[in-house]
Order: sequence, then C-alpha cells, then structure tokens
Amino acid sequence: MDLTLFPLGDYCRLLDGLGQLAAPLPRALDLGRTVELVSYNSREAVPGTLFLCKGAHFKESYLEDAARRGAFAYVSETAYPQAGLPCILVKDMRRVMAPLAVKYYNDPSKTLKVIGVTGTKGKSSTAYYLKYILDQYLAPRGQTCGVISSIDTWDGVERFESHLTTPEPLELQKHFARALASGMEYLVMEVSSQALKYHRTLGTRFAAAAYLNIGTDHISPIEHPDFDDYFRSKLKIFAQAELSCVNLDCAHGAEALSAARSACGRVLTFSRTDSAAAVYGHGVGKWGNDILFQAEAGELSGEYRLTMPGLFNVDNALAAIALCLGLGIPREAVRAGLEKARVPGRMEVYSNAQGDITAIVDYAHNRMSFETLFRSVKREYPGRRIVTVFGCPGKKAFDRRRDLGEVSGRNSDLVVLTEEDSGEEDTVSICREIAAHVACECRIEPNRGEAIRQAVLSCREPSLLLITGKGAETRQKRGLEYIDTPSDVEYVQTFLREWDAARGPRNL
Repeated sequence: MDLTLFPLGDYCRLLDGLGQLAAPLPRALDLGRTVELVSYNSREAVPGTLFLCKGAHFKESYLEDAARRGAFAYVSETAYPQAGLPCILVKDMRRVMAPLAVKYYNDPSKTLKVIGVTGTKGKSSTAYYLKYILDQYLAPRGQTCGVISSIDTWDGVERFESHLTTPEPLELQKHFARALASGMEYLVMEVSSQALKYHRTLGTRFAAAAYLNIGTDHISPIEHPDFDDYFRSKLKIFAQAELSCVNLDCAHGAEALSAARSACGRVLTFSRTDSAAAVYGHGVGKWGNDILFQAEAGELSGEYRLTMPGLFNVDNALAAIALCLGLGIPREAVRAGLEKARVPGRMEVYSNAQGDITAIVDYAHNRMSFETLFRSVKREYPGRRIVTVFGCPGKKAFDRRRDLGEVSGRNSDLVVLTEEDSGEEDTVSICREIAAHVACECRIEPNRGEAIRQAVLSCREPSLLLITGKGAETRQKRGLEYIDTPSDVEYVQTFLREWDAARGPRNL
C-alpha cells in the first residue's frame, strides 16, 4: 500500500481547523518532520510515529514504549511529562482520531465507494446480500466487493473474524486504503450506533447508506443512556451519505425519513406496506424452501427469490434492492446475487437424520431480532416444541437480560441460558438475571457447548432448536481476551450426530 506521507505540521493544522487544540503547540515539536505512522498501538510504533493516547484502559507505559520504539510526538487529552515527548493536547480524542486516520490513509473513501448499513437488526444480512449482488456485478471485471461486518472483514488483503461491528478509526481507514490499493471499487459495511455516536466513521464518505429500523437496544451506562440518544446516533449516518435509503415500515420511520431528507441530497424509500415507496415489496410466499416476492422498483422491478430461510429477510432484500437502484446496479446482478446469498451464522438450518429435530443457528441478540425470529419460525415450523439457547454479553445492553428473558419465555418450551461473551462479568450471574424474566422451564449451563448438547439431547418429540447470539463466531470474550472456541454451527452438527447415534440405526 503506497501512501503519500505528510509532515507533522499538516496534522496540527488539521486539528487547529477542527477547533480541537486545547493548548498552544510545544516549541519542541518538529512540525517539518514527516509522520511515518499514526498509531495507538505502542507495539506498532516505528521511528517517525505520531502516537495517539486513547481508551479507558490506556496506560502511560504504552506511551513510554512507543517513545522507545521511535514515536516523536503524541496526541492526548492529558499530558504525560515523564514520557519525554512533546504533547499535542486536544479537547476530545474521539473527535480527532478519525480525521487523523483519514489524513494518514489519504482519504480513501473519496474514491472507494463505501456503502453503510445501520439498524437495530438486519445489518449483517443486508450487508451480505449487497456483497453477493456486487460480487455478481463485478465478476466480469475480476473484482470483488469488500466487507466490514460483525461477522468478518475482507479488504483485499486480509480476511478475518470480526470483534467489533464497526472498527476503530485507524483500522477502518486502513481497510478502506487496502481495498482501494487492491483494486476494489465497492466496500459494504455495517455501521453501529456506537461508531456513529463516538465518531469512528467521521470523515468517511458513504456513496450510499441504508437505515433499516430502530428498536430498544444498547441502552446502558456505557453505551446509550436512553432511547433518544440511541436513535439520534443512528440518524447521524445521513449527513455522511450521498444517497440514503430509508425503511418506511419501521418504528419512527417518518422521523428517520425527515432526518434523511434534511441531511442528504438523494433519498429512496423501501416498504412492504406503502406502494408509493421507491421500492415496494409484495406477494411474499414460500416455494419449497425458497422465498419468492415481487418488487416494484423502477428498472429493478420483477420477481426475486431468496434461498436463505426467514421470511423477515424480505425486508433486508428490499433494502439491498433500494441501494442498488440508487447505485445503478443492473437487475440481473441483483436477482442472481439475492438468489445466491448466504450469511454465515444467520438462519443456518441443520437437521438430524430423520428430520424431526431442526436446529437454527442465528445471530439474533436483541428484543427486536428475537421477536422477529420467533414470529418467522412459528409460521415456518408450526406445532414444534421450541428450545432456545442463548446468553447476554457482559457490561453492555443490560435491558437485553429482561427483554430476551421475556420474549424467549413467552415463545419457548425450554430455555437454556449460557455464556455469550461475558467478558469481565460472571456468566452464571448474567444467566440468573435473565432467568428471573423467563416464564417457561429454564436451565442454566455456563459451558456453551454443554448447553447446546443438553438442548439437543433433551428432544423426545419433533423439536425446533434456536441457538442464538453467536452465529458462526469462533471466539468467546472472557475477561479482556477473546478465547478460541468451536462455533455454534460445529456444536450443533456434532450433537445432532450424537443424538442420531444414541437413537440407534433402526431410526436412521
């Protein structure tokens, strides 16, 4: 990746223009020296590094380590005289990190067509629908579409499992720059409310953005203090978009549409209830295992087929169609991409040999996605005993513990509570909080693999197992570290085979 490097003075003028300098620049600052790297990871520091002091877990020793490795100045809200480096004191690190990252990585979204997707549920599925469509469109040119999602990241250089829905600014801009250097034209990404609230995407130009929906989630002392803050954070995406696509069917849809029209030059709407929308979906039905629907969408009008289960995915498909309508993607690529689309860890369906036990692995992890999931599976698998396995993350989205307990207890015959990125909290304590709101039979098994095993082996009649919250992820957050574990998909496949073996060959 060949970047144009800039002198420190250019970065200081940028901060001054943003009104973020909290004190005069130190005389010892070498404004003419070229910045070779901008980083907040001391282990990456090289001679010529501009070091950023950020994060709740920052320690002065990180800065001292960066200085030993060659950092020659640092940006911080707090001065650390013992480090022996000149300090560029700023008012708000969260507001300056993204502009500094954009500067260092040469403003890649000015050229790369970045498409952002935000919403309480459906971000991953919509992003992957769009990636499949764009891969189909770009294939004749030998290109693929990049992706940054809560599932994984692909930037033309690296492909890896993600930890954050939206990365921190330096990582984000690096992925954009890599995608551009790799010859990519498009990159689609999920944009979380946290990323918008804390300015991770500041300076990013979105060629298009989709607003899917809003529900009550991420309300906690360390995320959003209330729903209004959560909603306002989501709406920030419109100010960065050249085209905004808005779902008319969601709660607060009229407010979202008004905000989009105020902030963005071009707005398209999509809906399953309003035939006046730019993209109107109707005639939804099942054909075998597939989902068919009609879309009235100008030059993209016609019948579409989804081969991924979940009737609610029609909403995500309409969002993808609206984005493609605005971007000028041809209908054949949209049709073929949607038909081929698969989303790792989303509505993955597995069955035992006889088909009387069906397990669905899905990422559903908040009230809105739980309610949507239960509505859909009850229509698609009527009369089945339902067993649900899930947990809640540590130190975030505390309302989920009540919400998911209530929704699962109302819709399940058995709930098994388990580990789900407990982090610095105790798994059993989290599960007990959830269990207090579960109205059906409930068990606590902190070992996630054993919890899924118990759910599978408990089946004595036709059953539907919903394994939610982790999808295809292969790591658990324990303390401050991520520990490698089998995925829910691996667990389900293993224990369905065990169930079949226990029943004996006469039933196979």
